[in-house]
Amino acid sequence: MRPISKVAPGWWDYTTLDAELLNDAARLSAEDLPRLAREGFAIRIYETREDFFLAEALEYINAWKQATADHPAGICGPIGPTEQLPLVARLVNDLDLDLRHAHFWGMDEWAIDGKAAGRDFPLGFAKADMDLCFNRIRPDLRMPEENLHFPTETPGDYTASYDRVRCVVMQGGQGEVKHWAFNDPPRREGKWKDEPPPPAEYRKLGTRVVELHPMTIIQNARTSGGGVVSGIPSQAISVGPLETWKAEKVSIWHPGWHDNPFGMRLTTLMISKRLPDSSVPMSLLADHPNVQFNFLRSGIGACDVEMH
Repeated sequence: MRPISKVAPGWWDYTTLDAELLNDAARLSAEDLPRLAREGFAIRIYETREDFFLAEALEYINAWKQATADHPAGICGPIGPTEQLPLVARLVNDLDLDLRHAHFWGMDEWAIDGKAAGRDFPLGFAKADMDLCFNRIRPDLRMPEENLHFPTETPGDYTASYDRVRCVVMQGGQGEVKHWAFNDPPRREGKWKDEPPPPAEYRKLGTRVVELHPMTIIQNARTSGGGVVSGIPSQAISVGPLETWKAEKVSIWHPGWHDNPFGMRLTTLMISKRLPDSSVPMSLLADHPNVQFNFLRSGIGACDVEMH
């Protein structure tokens, strides 16, 4: 039987993995990480914050430059991190990039009483995308409203749009529970009481309302809500693996403050060694044909004991 989670006994998460794998990840140095690249899994390390976030912003520009009337194209983007978003708007404006045929998918959104949060919700992800990026683009260059795809509690059209429009790249961050978007590990109950869902089963999941792992709620309170856990919704709407596998490339950005040094090493190792496990949802990308991890060197840190 798999170990019980050390942080949430009723849930699956990375603390239920074999101790040998966890120890192997903790032993990895910053210099070891680039050596874990393989065919289909690229690893890039950036020396400065400026280079890191400019490279992330340029993924938007390079995707949108490929969009034409006959072949629309776009990018699916995260809210964590967000530092790239104002840079995207500035690049579009300075390059006079016409976005009429370009598309954008939001990765996720909070769910309030089972419905997607509105654009007036202070913690809202669509709100952040609009405030930090799209409302800063000159009106004559902006993409039409119908080219902005934000997930809702009725995701049929959102999901179908991935078949109508080429998703050049899906960006993401990594949370402390090792998710992209809000693809959290499931509860440890029912037929998944003794083993987490097989990777093939988890990969069938499309955009949906999800119940958030306790670690995700605490992390979002820390990073976005001043630590007020009671102000963080317990549900969200997340793009699923189903749509993720329709993206030509998955690009994950690790600045070093959304997850910790151990977590970044663990998912890198599991993807490199093709060890997908749904208790570590990010590891399922081991089966995607084109994944890139991007690290800010100063955020890689170490897994050493350091008392304060």
